[in-house]
Amino acid sequence: MNWRYAHTALALCTLAFTATMVARLAISPLVPEITATFEVSNATVGLALSGMWLAYALSQFPSGILGDRYGERTVILVAVGSTAIASVFIAVSPSILGFAAFTVLLGAGAGLHYSVATTFLTRQFDDIGRAIGVHVAGGPIAGLAAPPIAALIGARYGWRVGILLGTIVAVPVFALFARNIRPTAPMRPDQSMRERVAFGPLSALLSRPSILYTTALATLGAFTWQATASFLPAFLELGHGLSSTLSALLFSLYFVVHGGTQPVTGSLSDRIGRDETVVLTMTAGVVGYGSLVAVARGGLGLVPTAGAVLLVGVAMSWGAPVQSRFMDLLSDAERGAGFGLVRTVYMVFGASGSVVVGAVSDVAGWGVAFGLLAGVMALGLTIVVANRTLRLGC
Repeated sequence: MNWRYAHTALALCTLAFTATMVARLAISPLVPEITATFEVSNATVGLALSGMWLAYALSQFPSGILGDRYGERTVILVAVGSTAIASVFIAVSPSILGFAAFTVLLGAGAGLHYSVATTFLTRQFDDIGRAIGVHVAGGPIAGLAAPPIAALIGARYGWRVGILLGTIVAVPVFALFARNIRPTAPMRPDQSMRERVAFGPLSALLSRPSILYTTALATLGAFTWQATASFLPAFLELGHGLSSTLSALLFSLYFVVHGGTQPVTGSLSDRIGRDETVVLTMTAGVVGYGSLVAVARGGLGLVPTAGAVLLVGVAMSWGAPVQSRFMDLLSDAERGAGFGLVRTVYMVFGASGSVVVGAVSDVAGWGVAFGLLAGVMALGLTIVVANRTLRLGC
């Protein structure tokens, strides 16, 4: 391993992930101005954003195929470049239909990055858990910075300029990546696309007990992450009675802990094992989400609430050990398309977290909704412990 080049690649892949996340996360705080401009409902804009996230999830699998065919560097550059261009198109959208189409385009383009970059990094590092942990942290960094910056720009110059934050970040990242990352050789340059998407091999991959088990853990984690990202501020404000300012600060704390612990759990999984680290993160989830509910019901105040949010941030660092587990199970020839495939599967199913928790909160209240998340974490913990205790070999 060339230490300097490997760490340059890690830094630039993380920046590229941050850039693709910034463009997507910059939209949400600007929704009120967007709805006013196009004279549409929040639900209409929400539908466009749902299409963006669905396109992001669905593009994971083809990104792996494209990486195998054309090389990871090329696909990552396309992802960052299309992020920059799509942000410009969104900013100049003449109608809500154009806005919706370009947000979906943004999701599809940005989605080309993650699976391919993860595969690329596994070829640069022996301790892949740490590398994946650092790479994953690019998302929380964007989550911490993009919404407030976009909101400030939008308040002063209008939402269209706020959307351009995605372009402002993506363009220099594109230039740095193109300049510093060497061309990568395709793994399967001559294999036809029909062969790569044949049902039989894909089904066989997903039906392997070890892959099925790891996908189940990732789905439970993604379900919980999606619900937390969507509704934690609302629960803190409506369920705990905190001000919107305090709720926003605690949400920022969540992202800081979430991002900061990803490299730690990744490194830890390299040392003590993937499943052992998942046990730690999901235990933190059971205690964290359970504490959020208990503190809300008992009216115990800010300090216990902050402690519970901290544990939730630790819990959502499940990504580094679980994704590293996928890489352990996939051969070099399978990693590109294989990781893209399983990531599409668990992201699509995990996306239901927002819908389910939102519906439960409407029917039974925020306490029950977040209690459900404690239960989801407990289910994941039970699955891991059962696999280890019963020696199921997954």
